[in-house]
Amino acid sequence: MSSTFLRLAGAATLAIALSATSALAQKKYDTGATDTEIKIGQTNPFSGPASAYATIGKTQAAYIKMINDQGGVNGRKITLIQYDDAYSPPKTVEQVRKLVESDEVLLTFQLLGTPPNAAVQKYLNAKKVPQLFAATGASRFSDPKNYPWTMGFNPNYFVEGRIYGQYILKNHPNAKIGVLYQNDDLGKDYLNGLKAGLGDKAKSMIVTEASYEVSDPTIDSQILKIKDSGADLFFSATTPKQAAQAIKKIYELGWHPVQILDINATSVGAVMKPAGLEASKGVISTGYAKDPADPTWKDDPGMKKYLDFMAKYYPDGDKESNFNVYGYITTQLLIHVLKECGDDLTRANVMKQATHLKNVQLDLTLPGVLNNTTPTDYRVNKQLQMMKFNGERWELFGPILEDTGATG
Repeated sequence: MSSTFLRLAGAATLAIALSATSALAQKKYDTGATDTEIKIGQTNPFSGPASAYATIGKTQAAYIKMINDQGGVNGRKITLIQYDDAYSPPKTVEQVRKLVESDEVLLTFQLLGTPPNAAVQKYLNAKKVPQLFAATGASRFSDPKNYPWTMGFNPNYFVEGRIYGQYILKNHPNAKIGVLYQNDDLGKDYLNGLKAGLGDKAKSMIVTEASYEVSDPTIDSQILKIKDSGADLFFSATTPKQAAQAIKKIYELGWHPVQILDINATSVGAVMKPAGLEASKGVISTGYAKDPADPTWKDDPGMKKYLDFMAKYYPDGDKESNFNVYGYITTQLLIHVLKECGDDLTRANVMKQATHLKNVQLDLTLPGVLNNTTPTDYRVNKQLQMMKFNGERWELFGPILEDTGATG
């Protein structure tokens, strides 16, 4: 009797233990994830005024193909659904609704551009769909209190602008600054950050400001206005098309200001070459990634992985384009987050893993530039290094700068 009871009790205990283990190991899915698939959605300007960025989406699709060829993430293949929004916010709204309501993606990844992301931010947060690593650095995309489902990837524009302001104070304290800025959150964040960096001297040092719309065919009149103001330092808070136009026009005018350009418009292929390599010589900006054209990295393991990837999966792409470097970096970080999710592929867990990045070093970020996030600090990139264009490629200079101050 006693031994029978003990056997039954032992069996019951074992059954409870196995049940608990099974519960712990149970897979969790939200819409867009199964045992075999993870569906991700994206809009990109494959056409329109910002189509220079299209290659980013092509690199990201190629990277995901490589991951799928390697077996996927935790045994699941990734389906990346991409739509062209032509950098037009109304089109972004239409396409993102389709991704969420018709395609039923688990998350959106790297929606590109400040106005497009702004147009769908409230919708995605209301739906509790991750707006993950949005391709923008505007402050509103690193605001976990108001938008917990939105996380930008790019360095914060306000903070980057503040870094430029501090650089100008130290190296060009008597400069007369003329500013060209895109008339949206991108341009305004840069302008406000610049003013914050200049502090009390902003009013006296900034002699003129000129804005433009993304749809404007040229910015010639704005450049003439800035030149006529007597400015001897030109700050360009622009995207590739207008950045190239500005550099080219300044060169044609025989005007020789110090030129500082935001990080979004530093592509050699999409900006410097169209503007003219000689015209672009001496332009200053910031970076956080290795440059494939820089011989410093020729024996770097991460660079070798990137070049091998480009040769096999995106042979038509420009391996020296920093846009393709960006596409590689962002997708590598996405894969890191998905791997960390394990078998809990819920939208809430995607955001949990993305907001708990700890010293993540990617193949193509500069040594010492690490990705760290917390539930109260969504900024992925908080470290930058100054760089100058030498007529062929960007050359890094100075220390790695970290600005973790307020984001405007």
